[in-house]
Amino acid sequence: MFSIVDGVSVIAIVILVVAITFVIKAIKVVPQQNAWVVERLGKFHAALQPGLNIVVPFIDRVAYKHSLKEVPLDTPSQVCITKDNTQLQVDGVLYFQVTDPQRASYGASNYILAITQLAQTTLRSVIGKLELDRTFEEREFINHSVVSAIDEAAMNWGVKVLRYEIKDITPPNAILHAMQQQITAEREKRALIASSEGRKQEQINIATGEREAQIARSEGEKMAQINIAQGEAGAVLAVAEATARAIQMVAETIRQPGGIEAVNLRVADRYVDAFGNLAKTNNTLIVPANLADVSSLISAAMTVVKSQTVPAAR
Repeated sequence: MFSIVDGVSVIAIVILVVAITFVIKAIKVVPQQNAWVVERLGKFHAALQPGLNIVVPFIDRVAYKHSLKEVPLDTPSQVCITKDNTQLQVDGVLYFQVTDPQRASYGASNYILAITQLAQTTLRSVIGKLELDRTFEEREFINHSVVSAIDEAAMNWGVKVLRYEIKDITPPNAILHAMQQQITAEREKRALIASSEGRKQEQINIATGEREAQIARSEGEKMAQINIAQGEAGAVLAVAEATARAIQMVAETIRQPGGIEAVNLRVADRYVDAFGNLAKTNNTLIVPANLADVSSLISAAMTVVKSQTVPAAR
């Protein structure tokens, strides 16, 4: 009796272990951004998506596991020859992503090696069409050409080539030395041009300054002459106005009672003073031939005064 119970227990344990093993083999948990290719009896069956998946144990097996993330692939450095027969050491990095797990599993025996080799051959072909100077200027064109060529072929491998970037382009030492000399000469040329442009601008500024200074001086002289002329004109006008006012005042005074007598006395006084000053300024004494001429002169002057005052009185 005891041996039968033990046998049943052993069988139960075996069944339990087989069931647990069956469950473990049947359940497949795929991580996010991954795809597992399942083969059933050696033939493609399905591509398991991220999450919990059920397979048939011992019949289905996970043959390939692919990451769906973007993968950077460093392409080996290689020697490329430009259109003008210059050797360049070029290396780059390729970015790709698995888009079709089935094709990535069965489209190529090793899709990573395939796209690496294709990137190298395409890079050599593209650089061979360019001259040395353009290889440094046309990096974007080179990258785009490599991506276009690889992406077309990689579609059959279930891979999408996203971009290609050249990391380094290294020419031979002799070419580097020649390029350095060219750069130095170009910088010296630009320095000379900049220096000559500076001197030219300096001369222009000096000439412009002198011209503006001359214009300013001429404008100043012009304004000074105008001011002098206006001052002289104003002085003449002021003298004329003062003389006119003086004459007017004399005329008005003559019209007053006793004005004629005052004029008579003033004329005689000025006549005597004039002869006195004339005698002082010469060694010879000048005396009028006829002293009566003094009275006659005064009478003539008064006649003129009277003739001018009579109409005004009227």
